Amino acid sequence: MPRLFVAAALPDDVLDRIEALPRPDEPGVRWTTRPQWHVTVRFLGEADLDEAIAALAGLVAPVAVAELGPVVSRLGRNVVCLPVAGLDELAAAVGAATAAVGEPVDPRPFAGHVTLARLRNRAACGVTGTRFEASFAVTEVQLVRSSLTATGPVYTVEARRPLGSGP
Repeated sequence: MPRLFVAAALPDDVLDRIEALPRPDEPGVRWTTRPQWHVTVRFLGEADLDEAIAALAGLVAPVAVAELGPVVSRLGRNVVCLPVAGLDELAAAVGAATAAVGEPVDPRPFAGHVTLARLRNRAACGVTGTRFEASFAVTEVQLVRSSLTATGPVYTVEARRPLGSGP
């Protein structure tokens, strides 16, 4: 079974701004790349693709506004990210629609973010604290397959679900 997640894609203008952030060459910092930048709304893990597509087709949720920033931050010990606010209700609706698919819905509060880097054996990264603010309308969610490779994950969009519409 494929490894799946539901995500909100970032518009090109926001991707361009993220790409312009400094990326210092520091030991123990593995930077993510533009094709990997998204906001995971729900991680399904290994799940049946047809079941996931059918569940997502039943999603009813309004268009949401994602607010990135105000600064590059840390999430846990190993992730450097841009925090993303405004998607809590969307994450709850996606969780409800896909509750029977894949891993159980995470009971912790939703922590929207865009992963910029992963840290190994270091406490900080030079970009942390850099100001960054952007907002965009999330008009659809995507069901994404994650294929793990030696050079990092490769993402393939398997289905899309527009927001602001019924089943």
